[in-house]
Amino acid sequence: MDLVGAARAGLARVADPAKADDMRRYMRSALPFRGVAKPERARLAKQLFAAHPMPDAETWVATVLELWRGAEYREERYLALDLIGAYPRWQDVGLLPLYDELIVTGAWWDFVDEIASKRVGPLLRSDPEVVAPLLRTWARDDDRWRRRTSVICQLGSKAATDTDLLAECVEANIADQDFFLRKGIGWALRQHARTDPHWVRAFVDTHPALSPLSRREALKHLG
Repeated sequence: MDLVGAARAGLARVADPAKADDMRRYMRSALPFRGVAKPERARLAKQLFAAHPMPDAETWVATVLELWRGAEYREERYLALDLIGAYPRWQDVGLLPLYDELIVTGAWWDFVDEIASKRVGPLLRSDPEVVAPLLRTWARDDDRWRRRTSVICQLGSKAATDTDLLAECVEANIADQDFFLRKGIGWALRQHARTDPHWVRAFVDTHPALSPLSRREALKHLG
């Protein structure tokens, strides 16, 4: 776990305590921040990953989990997500239990949205027979972050969007009053409107139970 120790030392080295409290307040985070902004973290990640390459997928997953589970500062978890993205060749459906853990324990939009759109969504497109049934289950789960993931995971799908799945996941959560679900529904529909505005208009028109927030977000760029 040389990378883990180097990551924590690196974050301490580039920390800006003057920014830390504001970052924590903005994110409403239980974990404190080091005060490392995204550009500085990206530079640090590039250096770390070059100096400590992962020899195999098992070590990679173990290192991600060590960074994540042992995090004392929020930026350590951001680096764990950066490390996931640094190895696209190992992305496959076998990682779904890992992503599920990160979604449930991360339990906030900054973590969940990246995992949903950049990790779960591509797996859905590459292996829909495995991932789509899981997302249908997540859409009705007690955990709101699994449900948000089911709704927003297709943000990058464009013409490959599974509209039946999108509709099902939205409909399963349409009556929920949770802000993050309502916002996520609107976001997912607004994004798909860039590809198929007629489908989105028709969906909104035939679903009067959509919250005003979801409806407003869905139609934001449609006039």
